[in-house]
Amino acid sequence: MQRFELAFLSTTIGAAPKAAPAIEAWAKAGKGRLHAVWASEIGLLNQILVLRSFEGEADLAAERQRALSSSSPFGCGEWLTGLSMDAYAPFPFIPPVPEAGALGPVYEVRSYILKTGGLEPTMAAWKAQLPARLEFSPLVVAMHAVDGPPRFTHIWAYKSMNDRLAIRGDAVARGIWPPKGGPDWLAEMRNTICLPTAVSPLQ
Repeated sequence: MQRFELAFLSTTIGAAPKAAPAIEAWAKAGKGRLHAVWASEIGLLNQILVLRSFEGEADLAAERQRALSSSSPFGCGEWLTGLSMDAYAPFPFIPPVPEAGALGPVYEVRSYILKTGGLEPTMAAWKAQLPARLEFSPLVVAMHAVDGPPRFTHIWAYKSMNDRLAIRGDAVARGIWPPKGGPDWLAEMRNTICLPTAVSPLQ
């Protein structure tokens, strides 16, 4: 079963352009597929977000152990000030996750902690409303955590911040998004606006 990892690398100020090639090399030397290396623009700053996919839990676990055992995880030891790595399974009904391409350059990464029992009703609401929402802008991935607190993350691509505001406003005005009943199950939210680094397959 396919798995994803979304890693947040906290770095020193201005490190993203220097660290990105090291992250690319780290990913190529290991298992899985690198989808994105983004730098935070709005939200918690000096963050590098790394999105990778794996054919199954064994490959994900091997990469997790490689990072935990390394003196320089993701090849970024000289710039790292913090690291978190979250494991996810994709919602089963989403379109195939893009491997590369110019979908952005603005990416919105939204993560929610769910109320108890909230995963199944959240996915049901998404399944009902997602086809209409996809007519507005491309979805990179929607996925739920397989470890830690119950939560899910979805990532959308936009051509600009103005494009994002217009699309979101239009979807809300038409009653298409957020999915009906979905917000009822949300407890906490974190949102990050990112831009791709030069090595990111998703630009």
